[in-house]
Amino acid sequence: MQPFRIDIPQDQLDDLHRRLAATRWPAEIPGTGWERGVPLGYLRELAAYWQDGYDWRAAEARLNEHPQFVTEIDGARVHFLHVRSPEPDATPLIVTHGWPGSIAEFLPVIGPLTDPRAHGGDPADAFHLVIPSVPGFGLSGPVTETGWDITRIARAWAELMGRLGYRRYLAQGGDIGAWISLTLAGVDPAGVRGAHVNFLVTAPPSDPAAMRDLDATDQGRLRRLASFLDDGAGYMKLQATRPQTIAYALTDSPVGQLAWIVEKFREWADAPKVPEDAVDRDLLLTDVMLYWLTATAGSSAHLYFEVADILPTAATPPPEQPPLPVPLGVAVYPHDSAHPIRSWADRAFPNIVRWTEFDRGGHFAALEEPDLYVDDLRAFHRLLPP
Repeated sequence: MQPFRIDIPQDQLDDLHRRLAATRWPAEIPGTGWERGVPLGYLRELAAYWQDGYDWRAAEARLNEHPQFVTEIDGARVHFLHVRSPEPDATPLIVTHGWPGSIAEFLPVIGPLTDPRAHGGDPADAFHLVIPSVPGFGLSGPVTETGWDITRIARAWAELMGRLGYRRYLAQGGDIGAWISLTLAGVDPAGVRGAHVNFLVTAPPSDPAAMRDLDATDQGRLRRLASFLDDGAGYMKLQATRPQTIAYALTDSPVGQLAWIVEKFREWADAPKVPEDAVDRDLLLTDVMLYWLTATAGSSAHLYFEVADILPTAATPPPEQPPLPVPLGVAVYPHDSAHPIRSWADRAFPNIVRWTEFDRGGHFAALEEPDLYVDDLRAFHRLLPP
């Protein structure tokens, strides 16, 4: 393992500014809004701020406040933050982002999770944090071979935690990071004390009565999932079938990369009008920068190709999960892209020990509602046996 510090050469930032200034903008049908994609006026204004108002060096310094390392696992470069708590008996915790997320998602929660005493909390709730960049994403860089699916990533995480000396730990994640965390519990049940997720897609049980027994609320959740798969999952189908093709556009055009990501923050976050209703603008752009500066738009998309056989579609639900060998906590945020159905989740995961439904927040929980995220994770941790 080698210590790592982010230090982007100035010529890369100058190149970004030149590209932003030279953007070739498309036409737009007057009177249309977000239903056809990111509106032209909104994206022009955001790109102008990215060029002239956003300060990457400040973002870089904020990221570099936390100890970072790189190592090689199973042939892939793995970058990670490793923030140890000042509390010596803190619980190790590995937190995993998804797409289009990054390590930047967790900047608002690092302090409260690692040092609750300094944030008005109980020192017994402290965590030693490991926050890796998923192989193929951001500072972990492009993967150089096929086969990097959810299971392989989970095995890499088990190896990483072992190298760090953590024999017993918690796993947490959202989006693809939730799948990785659940799989990690399966591949390392002796190491994972419990898994906590803020994203869960529940498959219908084989019993037909399970569908008939849904109440009005659960039927609404099922319709929401169907709507997402029908209208909001185009990105998933494209990345799962032609990741290399979309890579050319996103790697060459910063505005293209920006639009590809901010659309998801608008649709999946608790953002009534624009993404910034839910997420700090600078943190949003820092997330985009971690894809742009590392040219990993295509590499991150390849993960969808690797897991295409388990992605849900409008015609095919996600496959049922194998039994989870550890306690599970589930946090449900109302504006997420899909809502799990509790009765179906209980059949698939009979060891759910905490299920929390919030009245605000969306897909990017640690960014949108850091206090809710931290409190729920702490509460879940308190329920676990030593």
